[in-house]
Amino acid sequence: MTECERQSPCIQLEIDLQLALDENDDPEAVPERAQIQQWLQATLLAEGYTAGQLTVRIVGRDEMTYLNSHYRHCSGVTNVLSFCCDCGHLLQPRLLGDIVICASQVLVEAGEQAKLPENHWAHLMIHGCLHLLGYDHQLAAEAEVMEAAEGNILAGFSIADPYLQGPLA
Repeated sequence: MTECERQSPCIQLEIDLQLALDENDDPEAVPERAQIQQWLQATLLAEGYTAGQLTVRIVGRDEMTYLNSHYRHCSGVTNVLSFCCDCGHLLQPRLLGDIVICASQVLVEAGEQAKLPENHWAHLMIHGCLHLLGYDHQLAAEAEVMEAAEGNILAGFSIADPYLQGPLA
């Protein structure tokens, strides 16, 4: 019996996981592939997807600062960026796009916000994946919908809603 057959329900998810950390980043602080897969599967299942493929690139501050400047025209580092694939519907399983997460920024924010690092990783993976599925938070109404979706998915992992956060959410 395969891992997929043991899970219920199951989706076909292909993840290209890339680590491009800075030399001072700790690769041990990055979640295991299996955990990343669970967070992303839960997100896709919650949105009615049965298959998909995407890239998760975990980077250092230098690369994230460059990407944030180049693509968003914002200075400094950010925690997560998502790059949707416009032609993804032509491929099977559907190519969704890329999620880029800055490992050191996740840890800094978790500490600042009194969150468990694993919970913050989960939130940012789910947040990035929801962007690939068309969610946004530029307008208050959009943010409300996206935050509710994030909270519902995180609840499935017994992680507190980060927008109603208390200590160690």
